[in-house]
Formats: sequence, structure tokens, C-alpha cells
Amino acid sequence: MGRGTLRIYLGAAPGVGKTYAMLSEAHRRVERGTDCVVALVEHHDRPRTEVMLHGLEQVPRTEITYRSAVFTEMDVDAVLERAPAVALVDELAHTNVPGSRNAKRWQDVEELLKAGIDVISTVNIQHLESLGDVVESITGVRQQETVPDEVVRRADQIELVDMSPQALRRRMAHGNIYQPDKLDAALSNYFRPGNLTALRELALLWTADRVDEYLQQYRGEHNIRTTWQARERIVVGLTGGPEGRTLIRRASRMAAKGSGSEILAVYIARSDGLTSASPKELAVQRTLVEDVGGTFHHVIGDDIPAALLEFARGVNATQIVLGSSRRKTWQYIYGPGVGATVARESGPDLDVHIVTHEEVAKGRGLPIARGARLGRARIIWGWLVGVVGSVLLSLLLRSLENGPGLANDVLLFLFLTVAAALLGGLRPALASAAVGVMLLNYWFTPPTHTLTVQDPENFVAIVIFFAVAVAVSSVVDLAARRTHQAARLRAESEILSFLAGSVLRGETALDALLERVRETFAMESVALLERTSDVDPWTCAGSVGPAPVARPDDADVDMPVGDNMALALSGRVLPAEDRRVLGAFAAQAAVVLDRQRLVSEADRARRLAEGNRIRTALLAAVSHDLRTPLAGIKAAVSSLRSDDVAWSPEDEAELLEGIEDGADRLDHLVGNLLDMSRLQTGTVTPLIREIDLDEVVPMALGGVPEGSVDLDIPETLPMVAVDPGLLERVVANVVENAVKYSPGGERIVVAASALGERVELRVVDRGRGVPDEAKERIFEPFQRYGDAPRGAGVGLGLAVSRGFAEAMGGTLDAEDTPGGGLTMVLTLTAAPGRAQAGAALPAGATS
Repeated sequence: MGRGTLRIYLGAAPGVGKTYAMLSEAHRRVERGTDCVVALVEHHDRPRTEVMLHGLEQVPRTEITYRSAVFTEMDVDAVLERAPAVALVDELAHTNVPGSRNAKRWQDVEELLKAGIDVISTVNIQHLESLGDVVESITGVRQQETVPDEVVRRADQIELVDMSPQALRRRMAHGNIYQPDKLDAALSNYFRPGNLTALRELALLWTADRVDEYLQQYRGEHNIRTTWQARERIVVGLTGGPEGRTLIRRASRMAAKGSGSEILAVYIARSDGLTSASPKELAVQRTLVEDVGGTFHHVIGDDIPAALLEFARGVNATQIVLGSSRRKTWQYIYGPGVGATVARESGPDLDVHIVTHEEVAKGRGLPIARGARLGRARIIWGWLVGVVGSVLLSLLLRSLENGPGLANDVLLFLFLTVAAALLGGLRPALASAAVGVMLLNYWFTPPTHTLTVQDPENFVAIVIFFAVAVAVSSVVDLAARRTHQAARLRAESEILSFLAGSVLRGETALDALLERVRETFAMESVALLERTSDVDPWTCAGSVGPAPVARPDDADVDMPVGDNMALALSGRVLPAEDRRVLGAFAAQAAVVLDRQRLVSEADRARRLAEGNRIRTALLAAVSHDLRTPLAGIKAAVSSLRSDDVAWSPEDEAELLEGIEDGADRLDHLVGNLLDMSRLQTGTVTPLIREIDLDEVVPMALGGVPEGSVDLDIPETLPMVAVDPGLLERVVANVVENAVKYSPGGERIVVAASALGERVELRVVDRGRGVPDEAKERIFEPFQRYGDAPRGAGVGLGLAVSRGFAEAMGGTLDAEDTPGGGLTMVLTLTAAPGRAQAGAALPAGATS
């Protein structure tokens, strides 16, 4: 009996309709006469899903007792005994109750597949093992039930059940997924629009990769070499030259025009290891490719066009991006070039783009290391060829019975001199010329074995030989020196360009600039020193590296910046030619230091302006909001003390109640003012300790009318690390504010939940709400949104609450309440080691 096939319905989140789609497929198969049974399906009391079970045979479940409770699981033995053609098994990632046949449900499914039974199952994207960390970072919930990716990838068919976040939230609002009592918590936590959008993108991308694997497998099995343009893949051919960055950026713009496009940068090296590519430039280009979301590939191939085309067809590429040739015109005698060859042989299935760049027709050559003249090995070879080679050549010519003649002898010695010049430069060439003249004169110019020359023609030949040798060696040495100078100037220009760019970008990191100085000049430490006058001691404004010097006199190199500032470097003595660039660094360091101080002064000025604004607002508050309750208290007291009126006991009680209310309002206003003052001066020092929310929150509700708040704080919540006093003030202010602006008869909901290492306390009201553009403004001091009546407060409650929350390491934000209203979300840090056990999804969220 062969192995059964596995079909999986994959969803981005609970409620998208995976189980419904699976049951619909089962009904279609039953109508076609297929023997199909329900091995296990969870309908989670969803009416439409439950209706779909009607008409389908269901295998009874097995009951398992665990910790005095009875649970039901799929009866694998019963399904195997029934031996249907197709079995429906819901929730592939489910963890079975201890004592079951297998620990995981996907292991049960494996047994059914081995028995030749086809299985249709469901799974959510968040349950894939490889995406656990990603999903936790998005939703704050760590999935406890997971399935290995390989189990899902081995499925014979994967069908994505997709639904937009807006449609899914509408389904939830209509009660098609969760019960009404769980609806607000679900919409406000796991099923936020951002969470659902991110999970949907994960599901789409994972499915797209799986489809691509199917396509590659099919092409391999059928030996298909032509390109199928099912997905745009852009191959960028790199040479290691500076034009590579232009090509990568051009390919990135091309990929951005089509969703799902992929960039593959490839560098092809010859098998003999000889290459003209700069390793540093290749490293930069590799980083750039990864930054734009592509991949970098290193391929070996002697025939570069053929290797590039083979790679492109192997990855099913649709486009190739190449740069215009850097060859000079005369270099085309060696062949048409890589770009022309690739374009000619690409065929109709590959589009080849030739991109122009600044290096076109500037020639190609081996890169010369900065600051390097002729290497030691080349100089040694120059001396060997020029001196030893001349001696060996003379012995070889003397051994010949009939020599080639003086003219040819001179040409042969001139060849060695030119070779010595090309290899070793001026000195080996001059030595070769001198040795060659002496050997020619002594061995080959009549009279031989003497240093005299009788024939004037021979003398002219020897003189011309020496002159040509000297001229060639001088030209080669000059070229080497010019190359050295050009490399140095290029390095200086790059450094100065970096400094200019940092100025334009407004970078103000002094330590980063000093670290750049240390790396550029290979120093041990760098310090920027300053003093207020010529007689004052030096102080260090910034330094990097171990043991920076305290005075410029103690440094190996010091660069003055003005009269009272200097850049001091320790490690080695720099040559004079490096001081120009060092001076530019020193000037930039002074500018950065000044900018940092200006920014600090601007911050202080801003704080002073903010303080002045608050003081102005405070005066306005004192002039009205504080005087109003005082006026009411004074009027009531004056009335009670008046001898002209005989007050009844009811009137006296009403006046005393007014005095008490006014005093309470004054106490609340003054308390908020003092709290705001403490926050502005930075004197709030929270005493953090671990405590349960249910110990603090009920105490904070003493100032609101009884019966106006519904409290929902689960006992399973972890403890939080907070200052209990500050937390009580925060909750009291937020709840009182919510009660104040809620319509009559509407109760406030105060609910808590755990999300990873955080605990959220949500205060939900059904008032008019606050538009998005005003959600941050309501937390500013002395701000009251909308038509808040005068005398309702000075607008400090939420500002104080956010300040206290941030002082405890938490946050306080405003969100819209589903269905209308405002939800204040207080996020606190869970106590270490007291994380919530189990997932934070609502019941049934795995379906």
C-alpha cells in the first residue's frame, strides 16, 4: 500500500476560514463518491462551521483523563480501523493531552499517511517552527503549539486561505468567530490591523517560496532549461569594478517596479585564481546587494559569458543587468566583450540590459595598492634580470661559434635592460645598462678583451644603447612615482569627500569622527584637547583608543586647531605629507564639537521656553481654575456665617457639601500641579518592586462612582515591576478621565492582559473618542480636548499619568475603541522570571 497524500489549508490568522474550506472540499468529494470521514474537526461553537459538519461521517473521539479532567482527542486506532480514503484532521500543530498515542497531532497524521489514507488538514502561519520568533516580535505572543516546517513543506498540496485584515475584523465584529464577551479583547490585542497585515504578508511570502520550490522541482525533473517568466529574477553581473554599485542600484529600481522581484548579484572568477577585482570593492558591493534585499553569489568559470548565462538559466532568471565595457577602443581586438557576447547568446527568454556608467572606455587594469611603489619582489627580479641576466646572456653568446653580430647583440642586451626597467625600475635598469655596455665592449666589440672601441659605428651603437636604457628606466620609474602620487591623492580625496559628506549630513558624533582618524592613520589613540587660555591646563573634549594623552606635548603627532585646541595622536610619527589630511580632520572635529555644544544649548533653551510656557499656563490656571473652587468655598462659608439668614439643616448640609467638593477639587488640582512640577524638575524617583495588578487597581477606583467600572484582571497575570504609589495615581487619573467623558449609563471597562514580557492595562470607554491627529496632544500639559468645560481641570491628568508611566519604564498611549470611544493602553514591564505560562490567544485561536 502506498503512502497517502497530504493537503493543507494554510491561513494567516484564526478565523480566515480554513476549517470551512476543508469541510467544503469534503462535501465535494463525498458528492463525487469518495469515502471521506471527519477524524477530528474543531468548530469552536461557530454556527456556520458547525452546519458544515452535517452530512459528514465523524469518527468518535477517544477520551483521556488528565489531572482529574476529561479531554477528547482523535482516536487514531479507530481511524486506522475505519480505513477511509480521505480523513479530515483539523489543527495540525495541536499538542495532544499527555497520555495520548503521540505527543503532537502531526505525528498522528503521519501514521494515517503511512497507512495509505489521504489527509486534509489546516494550520496557521504562526504555528510554523521557523517563524516563531518573527510572530512573537509582531504580536507579542509566543506560540506554544508549533509544527516543524518540513512537515508542512512535504505536503503534496498547500492551499492558502486568504482574507484581508479589514474583512477578518468585520467577521469578528459580526460575531462569526468569537463570543461577544471576548470580542473587544481580541480586536484590541492579537487581531490589530497591523498584526493581521504582517501575518498575512508572512503567509503570502511563505506560500510564494513554496510555489517557487515546486516550480524549480518540476523544471529539474523535466530538464527544462528555458526561462519561465513566472517571477522576475534580475541577475546583476559584477566585475569588481566601481561601476558595480551603479548596476546594483539600477537593478533595485527595476525590481521595485514589480512586486516579488528578486535580485541576484554574481561575480565570476577564473579558476586559475587570477583576477582584477578589488576585494574591498567586492565587499562593499556585497553589502549594497544585501541592503537592497538581494543575494550575492561567487561563481568560478573560465568562460565568463557562458558561466553568466548558465547561472542565469539555472536560477530561472528573466533579466540580466551588465555594465558598458570599460575597455578602450583598441582593446576590442581581443574580442567583442562580455556584454556583447551575453546579449548575442542569451536567446529570446532572457532580457539583457546594458547600463552606462562613469567608467565606460576608461580602460581596465590591475588595481594598485594605495601608497605602494614597485614591490620588493619586483625590484629583486629587476636586479636579477638586469645584472645576472646580462652575464648569462654574454656567456650564451660567447658559446655560439658564429654569433648573431654586434647589432643583434646590442638588441638582446637592450631587451634585458628594458625588462629590468619594467620589473625593478630605475636603479636595476641603470645597472643593467652599465653592465651591458661593459660586456658588449669587452666581449663583442673589436678589439675584444679590452675596453677600447676602434670603429666609430660601434661606439655610436653602444652610446645609443646606454641612452635608450636610461630613458626607458627613467620613464618606468616616473610612471611608478606618478601612480603612487595618484593613489595617494585618490585616498586623500576619498577622505576629504567623507568629511564634506559628514558636514552636509550634519553628523555630530565626535567619537565616530575620532575613531575614523585613528583608523585612517593607524594610531593607537586620538584625543581632542582644549583649554580656555594659554595659561590654563588642557582638558579632553573627546577621545578614542587606550590611554589617550593629556597634553599635546606628550603626543606623537599634534595638530593645532586655532589657539586653544589641538588634535593629539599617539602610536607613530606621521610623514609630513599626511598632515594636510590630518588638518582637515582636526578642523572638522572642532566643528563637530561646536555643533554638539550648540545643540546642547538649544536643548537648554527649549527646556527654558517650555518651562516659561508651563509657568504662563500655570498662572492662567491659577487665575481661573483654582480661583473658581476658592470662590465657591468662600461664598458658602460667608453664607453660613451670615446672621441675617436662618438656614435650615438641609441648606446647611448643601453648603457644607459644596465646601467639601470645592476642597476636593482644589486638592486634586494642586496635587496634579505639584506632580507636574516634580516631573519637570526630574525629581520623581520611583521605588520599583514586584506586585500584582489586582492589589493596586481596585484601590485606584475609589474616586469614581460605584458601579461605573467593570474590572477584568485575570489571576494568572504575571507580577509587574512598578512603583505601587505611582501606578495607583496613573490608573486613578486615567479612569477618572474616562468616567468624566463617557456618556451616561455606559460603564468603563478596565481589563489587563499579558503579551510576552509586557503586561497591558486597558481602560476602555464608549465616549466620542479622539481623532488620530489629537491623540498625542491630549498628553501635553494644560491641554483639554474638544468641548471640555471650564473648571473641569487644568489639563494635567493625562500628562502626569504618562510622565509617571515612563518613569516606571512603561508607556501610556491612546487607541480607538472598536465600535467607538477611546482606549487608554498602559504598558508595564512584567517581573523577571514571572512570564505568563501558555499562549495569550483567546480560546479557539488556533482554528
